[in-house]
Amino acid sequence: MCSVRLNDDEKNRLAVAAAATRTTMPAFLARSALAAARHPERAAGVIADERELISEMFAARRHLGQVGNNLNQVARAINSGDRPADAQLNAVLAAVQRATERIQATADKLLERH
Repeated sequence: MCSVRLNDDEKNRLAVAAAATRTTMPAFLARSALAAARHPERAAGVIADERELISEMFAARRHLGQVGNNLNQVARAINSGDRPADAQLNAVLAAVQRATERIQATADKLLERH
């Protein structure tokens, strides 16, 4: 026998799914696992996709942090009376926009899966 650790959200989702199929939680887990085992390449693809999305979310977050540092440098310069070149300011603002869109797109993909 094996044991599976789940957080409360995962337990609730599985309970809802088990109820929707009119089975007990153990039966639902067994049938779901066996269904995935019949098509391991499909199950592996779903798991890999989710891992890739999570990795992308962390990479996008790091990118946004780097861009945020650049934006802070521009703000510091402005606050000290310097005027950054318009091209530099536009480049930083465009980078902030791209980083934000990257995080939003990844978050949307993750939410679609759940």
